[in-house]
This record gives sequence, C-alpha cells and structure tokens, in this order.
Amino acid sequence: MSKKKKIRVDFIKNRGKVPRENDFTRDFKSDSEKIDDLSGTEQVRAKGDISRKRTIITDDNQNISGGEIRPAADLANAIPGRVIQITGLTILVQVEFGIVYRCTVRRLLKTLATEERSAVTVGDKVWIIPQQVQSKQDAEKTDLNGLSDNSELPEGVVQTVEPRKGILTRKSKNKDHVIVANVDQVVFVISLSQPDLKVHLVDRYIAGALEGGLDPVLCFNKVDLVNEDQYQSLVGLYSQLGYKVMFTSTKTGAGITEVRNILSNKQSVVCGQSGVGKSSLLNAVQPNLGLRVNDVSEVNQKGKHTTTSAKLIPLDSGGWVVDTPGIRSFELSNQMPSRVENFFREFRPMLPYCEFADCTHTHEKGCAIKRHVFRRGISSDRYLSYLGMIKKEDVHENRNER
Repeated sequence: MSKKKKIRVDFIKNRGKVPRENDFTRDFKSDSEKIDDLSGTEQVRAKGDISRKRTIITDDNQNISGGEIRPAADLANAIPGRVIQITGLTILVQVEFGIVYRCTVRRLLKTLATEERSAVTVGDKVWIIPQQVQSKQDAEKTDLNGLSDNSELPEGVVQTVEPRKGILTRKSKNKDHVIVANVDQVVFVISLSQPDLKVHLVDRYIAGALEGGLDPVLCFNKVDLVNEDQYQSLVGLYSQLGYKVMFTSTKTGAGITEVRNILSNKQSVVCGQSGVGKSSLLNAVQPNLGLRVNDVSEVNQKGKHTTTSAKLIPLDSGGWVVDTPGIRSFELSNQMPSRVENFFREFRPMLPYCEFADCTHTHEKGCAIKRHVFRRGISSDRYLSYLGMIKKEDVHENRNER
C-alpha cells in the first residue's frame, strides 16, 4: 500500500475567494461602535494567490512535475474503466463486460488548476463509483446507438484518473488540450485537395505526435482528385525520414487495405482538419460503423464539423480507434527551440556542430542547421516549419505573401 502525503495546490480562480457581505475592517476604522453589530461568522481571508490554494492528499510515489496532480481517492467501492466518449459534461465510461456508465467528474478533480483544459479525456483509464450496479445481462440489452441522450445509462462518478501514456495534445487558449490518451499511434489524414494540402501543418502534426510519444502515420487522402506524380517527392521526403506514408481514396479504394492493416490490433487515433475525410476513411475500413460524413464548403474550401466529439471505437480486426473532430490549427504545447529541434530528425546529426550550445537556428553565426539548409541537405520547407513552430506563426504563408 502506497503512502499518502499532503501538498498545497492551486485551484481554479473562480472558486478562490468567498465574498464577504460586510467589509467589517472599514466599518471598524470609521466607527468602532459598529463592531458589535457585525456578523460573528465573518472571517478575515488571506489576500493574493494564497487564497487560491488548498491542501490535498496524494499518493507519495506519484510524479507531480509538469502539473500532473492526482488526488488520492477511496477506491474500495470503485471499478476500473476507460473513457470512450465525452459530450459536454457527460462522460461515457466502459467497464467490464462492455457495461457503459454515464459519469460526472469528482468535484476535486474539476477544481484543481492545471495546465490542461479538462481533467478527463477520451482514452483515459479511470476508476468510477457506480450509483447503481449494472449486470452483464442488462449491458447486452443496451444499444448505445439507439440512445438519443444517453439518459437511460446507469450513472457513476469518476474518482481518479490513472497516469497517461501515449497522448496527443495541442495548445488551445493557453491551455493544453489533450485530444486523446493511452494510444499507440496517430493517423493524420491530410487532404491533397478540397481542402488543399498544407505542408507546414503536416510538420506540426508529426512534431505533436513525437511530443506525446506516439508513432505518426501520414495518410494523404483524396488522391483521386489530383495527379499523384506531383506529390511523389513530398512522400519520398517523409519516407526517407522514417515515417509511414500512404496515398488513399475512399472513391477508388486506394490504400484502404493498408490503413486497415495499420489500425489492426493497435490503439490508434485518427486526426486532421475538417473535411479531409477522416470519417469516410473509417467507414471504408469498417463499413458497419456508419459514421456521419459531410461535404466541403464550395465557398471557402473548408470542411464542415460533422464529428462533434471524440469517440473510442472498437474494430472488428482488433484494437480501438478514436475518431476526432476536425481541427483548424495545431500548436505544440512546448515551443522552446531546444525542445522543437528534437522533433526534426534531419536536424539531429548537425546539432553538435552548431557553434553555440543554445543555438536557436534562427540568427546565430556558425549555425550548422542553417548551413545545411543552404547546401540543400535539409529541406527548406521543413526548416520554415521549424521557424513557424518556435515563432508561433505560419512562415510559409509569410514567404508567399512577399
């Protein structure tokens, strides 16, 4: 049994200070006779950050670095499960025998101030306390697709979240948005047309996968709409860097078998912009899924949000896949040059030859990376993608504007 310890932690600011009905310190200074009329329940609270902290109990052996705090929980009556879908405040957790509970999150988990947008995400391994016990026979009668709002499912409360591994995260509103957790690989679906290909976004995808300890797979979709020969050099570039790359089309069936084999017996997440064909691709891989699809807007060539929430889907060939809503931007959670440079494999052999140990590869003299780009040993587009990540802007578009 692990030891427990107490720590001081921050919690969300809007739960920080309790407003007082009377400012009794001001009344005391103005008229000391009024002090007897003040409420005896008033208390002086600390000002500043200390009033937004609290003491919680955690496991002694947990790693709190990086803002990952897991409060201790009484799991005597809890059962393990995995989050398969989150819609608003409703969390669907699947436990043993395929039983699914409609859960809320323990208040303490929701009020902790962390770097993440939410305490629970799809793919999380959690412990829940059921409000009513569901039998295996009842679970077999439940059809999730037949429920309009999941109100008929048994209820539960998420008590704690197990440590994560294999996560896909992006920065959103200065918070880490964990898209999915506990997966092995991420299949990035990139449209070659409708919407058009964005090379810098591909590089951001790869960096995001490596940042979360995932194997990236690049799926260039809608190959039936373009001349495939025009993209052979691009595919060759990423293949030489050691990444899995394929051409696919749901119209012609190209690459569908290859995608099915890659997803088989793996924990995967499918990610990409709206309208690139993620749901259509999964429907082609496993026709009985019946995922909703939509067309790309003819006005701005942008996809329409058809998939509204991430969902963990079991595959007939074994394993799970997470279909995610479309994302229009992808920003790394850590954009320090010393961190980002490690996500570019072609940079690594040259890094020891930079004149300065803290070289950012932007303006320094004696930079081996810039020298190698000049000699065409490193793709100039990939180098621009690196600059865009550390400068938080699209350098490719800026170059085109000039």
